[in-house]
Amino acid sequence: MIHMTPLLIDGESFTAISVQLPKTTLLAVANEKGYIMCGALDVALLNEKLKDRGIVAARAIGVRTIDQLLEAPLESVTVAAEQLGIYPGMKGKDALLRMK
Repeated sequence: MIHMTPLLIDGESFTAISVQLPKTTLLAVANEKGYIMCGALDVALLNEKLKDRGIVAARAIGVRTIDQLLEAPLESVTVAAEQLGIYPGMKGKDALLRMK
């Protein structure tokens, strides 16, 4: 099952997405500029094979809910995200607010 929910963080609009799959749930929060996602995100692939796309994204591991994703420290970020001041260790919701 797929759930998409509008989400406001400090007045900024995002979309929370949850995809329930066998034995796992994919989690992401996005806007038109970028996204944060659960551990299923392959940041190395985005940085290496898709570098020319300049994808703004970050990954948090060990999260099971959207709320946990927003509060978790980021484990890795893309080069394009770093250029916006997003860095590993930053909370997910703080990273999203830099994606204005």
